[in-house]
Amino acid sequence: MPFAFRHQPLKNFLSSWRRPLMPPPQAPLLDSAIPTLPARRPVRGWTLSRILLVKSLSVGVNAMFNTPDLVVGEIEHAAQVNDIHPIKVAGFWYGKRGEYSEVRQAAGPDEKVIYELHGGGFVLGSAGPTGGSAYFCSEALKYAPHDTRVFQVEYRLSQRFPAALIDAMLCYDYVVNTLGFKPSNVMLAGESAGGNLALALARYVVHASITSLSSPGALLLLSPPADWGNTHSGFCSSMHKYSDNDFVHNFLAGYPTCSLIGSLPQSDAYMHLWIAPASLRLDHPESLFVGLPPTLILAGAVGMTLDPMKTLADGMRAYTGTDLVTYVEIANATRAVLLAKWHEPERTQAYEVFASWAKNYLLQVEHATDLYDQHATRWVKLLLGSKPRHLPLPAYKQLEVFVNSSSSLLVFTAPGFPASPCGFLLILASSSSTNQATSSSE
Repeated sequence: MPFAFRHQPLKNFLSSWRRPLMPPPQAPLLDSAIPTLPARRPVRGWTLSRILLVKSLSVGVNAMFNTPDLVVGEIEHAAQVNDIHPIKVAGFWYGKRGEYSEVRQAAGPDEKVIYELHGGGFVLGSAGPTGGSAYFCSEALKYAPHDTRVFQVEYRLSQRFPAALIDAMLCYDYVVNTLGFKPSNVMLAGESAGGNLALALARYVVHASITSLSSPGALLLLSPPADWGNTHSGFCSSMHKYSDNDFVHNFLAGYPTCSLIGSLPQSDAYMHLWIAPASLRLDHPESLFVGLPPTLILAGAVGMTLDPMKTLADGMRAYTGTDLVTYVEIANATRAVLLAKWHEPERTQAYEVFASWAKNYLLQVEHATDLYDQHATRWVKLLLGSKPRHLPLPAYKQLEVFVNSSSSLLVFTAPGFPASPCGFLLILASSSSTNQATSSSE
């Protein structure tokens, strides 16, 4: 469990509530386990008052650590298999600093942040001003909406899955819950392998149903490989046709994939939803992309991983909607063109696309919510074609209930929820049909 109250002066104040407001089952005075006979006390020489004091301290300390786990579900299972544990990692900031350049500079009233994950095949690269994506972090501030900062994560390299994802998720929690950025003001961004990681992070935040984490406002994927099992191969594939135009041959040769898999089954290289979301050998369940924020996929039209990016875009559009997924191929560009100062005029073209899209989805969150409203009914129709199921998506407050009387299904959506422009779908089997719409809360 993470420690709940870490900072003074609120540390003592926030933890002190437990003593006077202790519920009866936990109150030491009412605890039936406290022995009154000296022979049954944990230490024979202890007085009753000392036993009560120790039990009170135990309850108080437990309260401080009583915070929800952030590593759950499939990711928790993979972490157990690969023996991965959370650690402290670094982060680097770009943009305007506070008056005193303080550490942990809190978010402004409506400040935006581009949460950037660098590339490097999960084995190379670094965050910070000397890293390969530092240029993008600096340039993005020129094209992003006013009052925007960039935060870059120094996640673990050459580590088994899901080490990098856990690092990224905990840093996202830091940005939202410690610094106070509204989730709707956060754009997840990543290039190459960082794009894979950004997509996995967005999916995890949406699907894990962790109450303290809400969906980000937007998702930028810059040349994400998305197919570490290399199922897009063959003489006519982009992997072959554009091999002379790219520089990622060694990243796709197997070592990063072996590093990710670790003790997981080798088939996970092309069958794991979190590792290879664009694999041709993967059956895309409805829940894979449903609920993701508005997404921009920027692809170089002559890059080796063009085909996997097309597959990824098609899959996301099928379950998210064409208006919420923007896929753009930059003609004559190789990969990660936003990082290449020398790649003109394609670099400028790509930044213009990024600027226009970022303005829509970071500056005008209501627009994304409107798009969600338009597609909610279509998502329901897509999902009604198969057996009713509970999709592993988050439950938000103030749910609106849409009832499909013909199929006896209750479909819950959350249009207008500010932290998640896309909302979510939750399908439950109903014992009987009804024609009335009701409201519910979490």
